[in-house]
Amino acid sequence: MLYYLFEWLDKMDVPGAGMFQYISFRAAVSVIIALILSTLIGKRIIKYLQKRQVGELVRDLGLEGQMQKAGTPTMGGIIILASILVPTLLLAKLNNIYVIILLITTIWLGMIGFVDDYIKVFKKNKKGLAGKFKIIGQVMLGLTVGLIMFFHPDIVIGEKVPTAEGPAVITEFQESAFNGDAGLLYNEEKATTTTIPFVKDHEFNYSWLISWMGPAADKWTWLVFTLLVILIITAVSNGANITDGLDGLATGTSAIIGATLGVLAFVSGNYNLSDYLNVMYIPNTGELAVFIAAFIGATVGFLWFNSYPAQVFMGDTGSLALGGIIAVLAVMIRKELLIPILCGIFLMQTLSVMIQVGWFKYTKNKFGEGRRVFLMAPLHHHYQKKGYSEPKIVTRFWIIGIILAVITIATLKIR
Repeated sequence: MLYYLFEWLDKMDVPGAGMFQYISFRAAVSVIIALILSTLIGKRIIKYLQKRQVGELVRDLGLEGQMQKAGTPTMGGIIILASILVPTLLLAKLNNIYVIILLITTIWLGMIGFVDDYIKVFKKNKKGLAGKFKIIGQVMLGLTVGLIMFFHPDIVIGEKVPTAEGPAVITEFQESAFNGDAGLLYNEEKATTTTIPFVKDHEFNYSWLISWMGPAADKWTWLVFTLLVILIITAVSNGANITDGLDGLATGTSAIIGATLGVLAFVSGNYNLSDYLNVMYIPNTGELAVFIAAFIGATVGFLWFNSYPAQVFMGDTGSLALGGIIAVLAVMIRKELLIPILCGIFLMQTLSVMIQVGWFKYTKNKFGEGRRVFLMAPLHHHYQKKGYSEPKIVTRFWIIGIILAVITIATLKIR
């Protein structure tokens, strides 16, 4: 909203108003507002939750310090969501389709998580919202995002075209409205191309998956793409939810992933940087930097209260939304195939549960007695059982997350 106000003020030649035209400036303001907002409203919301006795219901699993967490306020994801939405609504271009998709994602999954937490806390039902309803909600969101991504006319990629004038320099301000006046530098085209690491051009077209269909492949590519989007959103959202088991673990990991995606989004949306680094140019995605800045500020600010010993838990209100936002961001900047690396912590946690459950069922059917691979799943509980302190586990997972983030960015130069 402020963007449009300052755009008008800039036309009126008000000094300093033009600063709001720069993505980098609005991103910096966004992260500051999110940090301040999350810390200021955090205390008030925590006190309100304590007053309403919105405490965590803890099932005794024999973990050290576990029962001490009983009664700790949950549903703190409200703090994160508010701290993301407010700066975005104030500073981003609200007619940008990418921003619109992220706002829908945040509210959609936030509401699903809120309903789940509400049932757990106020209905005293530890199971919360039935799993099938969560999946249905995630699938519906994936279907919506996939179809918009495929069919919306503003969602295109930039195809480089040689020019007689030679390479031009486009400023950050000009980039958002560039239409080729300085010479045709790229063609905007609809494509189902995405980024894939370790190959020559780092590009993969989803139509190749059904190339065996011949000419009909292009007609049905939207279905393949949409199904993949549904799978990614469901997997990453649930992965973040599973990871939210120790104080600050999901919050800090999400902040690291968000910062990495912020760098990739800014580079992908800037012609000069994408051309220099040989990264796929995606017009208008630079605006995502404003949203991602709010995302980082909100998670870091929430970490102030969520770090060990936690004063508040995010609950499914926060974890489902954080995972979904990360998944949608990766899809929009065509980096979804890098998720197994970038979101390695989420993947590791999810696989540990799948391996544990699968092996237990297999051995029970074969030997009559279920056996375990890990002392307890998800993986962070395995290390708790081994005697590691909670802060040490969280810190080491963060370090692994940073290493994975660096590797993710490095893969873009490995061919």
